[in-house]
Amino acid sequence: MEITSFPFLSQEDYSHFYTLFPDMDDCDINGEGGLKKRRRKEDDSNNNNGPMSDILTTLILLDEEEKQEQEEFFVQTQQEKSILEANHRQKTRAMNEYLSDLQQNHAQSDELDQSRAKRTHQSAFAAAAAVAETANSSAGSESGSAVPAAGPHRRLWVKDRNKDWWDKYNNPNVSDDEFREAFRMSKATFDMICEELDSAVTKKNTMLRDAIPVRQRVAVCIWRLATGEPLRLVSKRFGLGISTCHKLVLEVCSAIKTVLMPKFLQWPDENRMKAIKEEFEASSGIPNVGGSMYTTHVPIIAPKVNVAAYFNKRHTERNQKTSYSITVQGVVDPRGVFTDVCIGWPGSMPDDQVLEKSALFQRANRGLLKDVWIVGNSGFPLTDWVLVPYTHQNLTWTQHAFNEKIGDVQRVAKDAFANLKGRWSCLQKRTEVKLQDLPVVLGACCVLHNICAMKNEELDASLSFDIFDDEIVPENSLRSATSVQARDHIAHNLLHHGLAGTAFL
Repeated sequence: MEITSFPFLSQEDYSHFYTLFPDMDDCDINGEGGLKKRRRKEDDSNNNNGPMSDILTTLILLDEEEKQEQEEFFVQTQQEKSILEANHRQKTRAMNEYLSDLQQNHAQSDELDQSRAKRTHQSAFAAAAAVAETANSSAGSESGSAVPAAGPHRRLWVKDRNKDWWDKYNNPNVSDDEFREAFRMSKATFDMICEELDSAVTKKNTMLRDAIPVRQRVAVCIWRLATGEPLRLVSKRFGLGISTCHKLVLEVCSAIKTVLMPKFLQWPDENRMKAIKEEFEASSGIPNVGGSMYTTHVPIIAPKVNVAAYFNKRHTERNQKTSYSITVQGVVDPRGVFTDVCIGWPGSMPDDQVLEKSALFQRANRGLLKDVWIVGNSGFPLTDWVLVPYTHQNLTWTQHAFNEKIGDVQRVAKDAFANLKGRWSCLQKRTEVKLQDLPVVLGACCVLHNICAMKNEELDASLSFDIFDDEIVPENSLRSATSVQARDHIAHNLLHHGLAGTAFL
């Protein structure tokens, strides 16, 4: 302590003062002692508040970590968003390019049609001028006066094509066997189809040329579907241009879908369904069977858009060659006549997904298949209206016998598809038809198959075709508890009533 802090006190007074107050160092005589005391208290308080400051520090660190995580999440979200937007832009760009190509093709087609029409009109005017010139020259020669030439004119030119092959089969004297070998049907059935399609495919004659007859139009389409030959060979057979043959095939197939499908490929009415149930029960012993269902694949050329969806893994592995396909799902009656078809879904879809996309599935959801079983293979799920075989291991005697009967019913649909592909060979190999036109062509094949089946047109043994479509058991193969009980009940009745191929002893 400095003595000079209190000038009014002497040294003796200070000594006497500290004798009376020995703790005076802590007192605030000149202000400095109080400052030191306060500092010590603050240090003590700081030492006492140590745990609290640690907690605050921890909270601050947690808050900073949370902010950092939020910033990282925001950055990651932005990156994912940018990736999605880039993918969307890429898909949009691809679709726009496809649309642009499609519009360009249509524009080129329109320009080609316009140029053809222009050339036709020019040829017509040239022909008229030539006729007028001939008339004038003859008149001038008769009168003895010279008629000035009108100048050079273009003549109407049509390529002369060989039609001997078609003339042979269009002759009434051709034998029915020869005609059936070429067109996969008898002359009577062919004539009936021509009569049905007459009003839909007939074209009028023009001043320049006669229209192609209905019989020749229908013959071009049927021969192309039956043989699957390329258009250049169809052109040689019928003496027509390649583009004309392609156009005729699409026009006749569209007419078959419009005119003949409502007559020859429709879901059976109540009376017909009753007869179908009786026929199936008589052959299999299973009651209320309204149809046999199967799904097959038709090979196609790899499409330009959505290629992965049409990739067929099973056919690729079997053929050791990259394969693409579309599906054809069909329900047939005991005679193998199609009563329902679903055409055009990509080949990568399993059978159960194709079923869910079909009009048959929608019909069942509306309650229109009540008390009706549609028999399918193990590729379909077991539902209240789809009856399929047992697929688990270690089958009982009853279950094995039931599967045999289900297999007999299911074989009806498989044989129908084998006849369909055997009769119409265009379904066996990749076709030149565009993907968007293919469902119409396949639908026409199904209708023509029904007509031949109803007319009892036999298929030559040399045209038999082996169906290959591996069955994939769906992940959810049992979709109804009541249907499981109903299937067990049917299997029990088949065995214990002697309808399963063996008697229960």
